[in-house]
Amino acid sequence: MRLRHPDGSTVHVAYCTNVHPAESLEGVLGQLARFGEPVREALGVDRLGLGLWLARDVATALVEDPVQVVRLRRELAARGLEVVTLNAFPYRGFHDPVVKRKVYVPDWTTHDRLRYTLDCASVLAGLLPDDAARGSVSTLPLAWRTPWDAAMAGQARLRLGELSEGLSKLAASSGRTVRVALEPEPGCVVETIGQACEEFAALDHDWLGVCLDVCHLAVQFEDPVEALASLETAGLPVVKTQASCALHVDDPASAKEELAAFHEERFLHQTRERGGGSCDDLDEALAGLPGEDAWRVHFHLPLHADPEPPLASTSGVLNSTLEALFGGERALTDHVEVETYTWQVLPEDRRPQGDAGLVAGLAAELAWTRDRLVALGLEDVSR
Repeated sequence: MRLRHPDGSTVHVAYCTNVHPAESLEGVLGQLARFGEPVREALGVDRLGLGLWLARDVATALVEDPVQVVRLRRELAARGLEVVTLNAFPYRGFHDPVVKRKVYVPDWTTHDRLRYTLDCASVLAGLLPDDAARGSVSTLPLAWRTPWDAAMAGQARLRLGELSEGLSKLAASSGRTVRVALEPEPGCVVETIGQACEEFAALDHDWLGVCLDVCHLAVQFEDPVEALASLETAGLPVVKTQASCALHVDDPASAKEELAAFHEERFLHQTRERGGGSCDDLDEALAGLPGEDAWRVHFHLPLHADPEPPLASTSGVLNSTLEALFGGERALTDHVEVETYTWQVLPEDRRPQGDAGLVAGLAAELAWTRDRLVALGLEDVSR
C-alpha cells in the first residue's frame, strides 16, 4: 500500500513474506498467487507492497540469471504487487523445525553475510517500481552477543565499510538507491536504540541506518519518542520500520500457565523483566526470572488482535511509535513493513485455519496499520 504524508513523501506499507516458508525461486513466485494477490484483494487496493524474504539460494538464482529478476518483476506487476524492501535478516532455513540462534548465522564478521546482503540489494534494484525513491534491505545488528570481542568487532566494521562501497557502486551502475538497515534485537551485540547510536555512529549514513523493529523496542522497555530523538541526534536514519507487537504481562508470577502456551521450539523468544532481569528464551524466563514486575516477550503478535487477559500486546507502543514517526511535520521514514512471522507457531487456538485464514489475518494487520496512519493525517493513495 502507499500513503502520502502531508510533507508530500510517499510512505510504502508492506507485509513481510518471511511468514511463508518457500526457499526456492519457484516457491517465491508461487507465494504471489497463493498469498500476495489474495491479501491485496481482501484489502481492496490496486497495489500492495511485499517485503520479500529471499533465502540465500533464491538470491543466488536471481543474481546469476537476471532474466529471472525480470520474470519476478513482471509477475509482481501482473498481480498488483510491488517491492521496495527486502528482509535479509534470515539467511536460510527460517522455517526449519528449530531455528533459534541459527538465524544470526552468518554474522557481519563474514564475507558470506556481506555477499548475501549485496546480492539482495542488487536484486531489489531490479525490482523497484520506477517511481520509488529508494529501496531498503534489513539485516541483523552485527551478531548474537556471544562470542564477541574486539577482533570480531573490527572484522564487522570492515564488512560494513565494504557494504557501503558496494551499495554506492550499485547506485552508480543501476541508477537506483538501496540502503541497508541494521535491526537492533534483544540478545544481540546491539540490543537497543541507545546502543545503535553508539555502535553505528561511524557508519556511512548515506547508505547504512537502522531498522526500527517496534516489537524489539518494546521488549527492551524503550520509549519510542526518546529512541527516535536519540537517532536524530546521532544522525542515524530510520531506513525502515517493522510494525510489530510483543507479548506483555503485568503480573507474570500469576500468569505462568498462559505464558507457557507461547513457548515453542522454532523461534527464540527473548524475555525481559521491567527494572532488570533477562532470559534468552521464554522457557528459561518461566524457570528463572523472579516475576516481580512486568514482562515483555519477543513473540510477534498479530497487530490487530490482542491475546486474552491476563496477557496483553504492546500495541500501545506501536501506536506511539507510528505517531512519533509520522505525526510531525515530516515523516521520519518511508518504509513500513508488517512483520508477524509467527502466525503458525501461535498457541493452537489462535493459529489461522488454512490459506484463507492466513490471508484474512495478514489483510487485517495491514488494514490496522493503514487506519492508524490515516488517523495521523496520511492519505491512502493505494486505490
